Amino acid sequence: MAEVVAKTNVKKAKGYLYFLDKNGHVCRAEMSRAGRTKGKTKKEVVAKCGVKKVSGYLYFVDKKGNVSRAMMARGRKGGKKKATHKKKAAHKKAHHKKAAHKKKRM
Repeated sequence: MAEVVAKTNVKKAKGYLYFLDKNGHVCRAEMSRAGRTKGKTKKEVVAKCGVKKVSGYLYFVDKKGNVSRAMMARGRKGGKKKATHKKKAAHKKAHHKKAAHKKKRM
């Protein structure tokens, strides 16, 4: 599925998010966890690799620390979605019991 674009062998630390910036370098930012102040965190460049991004691919840092890419899923697979029509339930007429009219006795 994914192909390795650049071998960087970045060692991932716990509590950080690893990503590629606009220049194609591997960066990391501190993840939002308990105790961290709100707002933006500073990104830190971990490895300079200068990957040129191609449209239609998703770029990420894999488990081994290399920069990889995978083809993005666009649209649905398998053609047109089949229309599913539910059959309307046949309405049964409710059988009403005829109320027995009692005559009032005087």
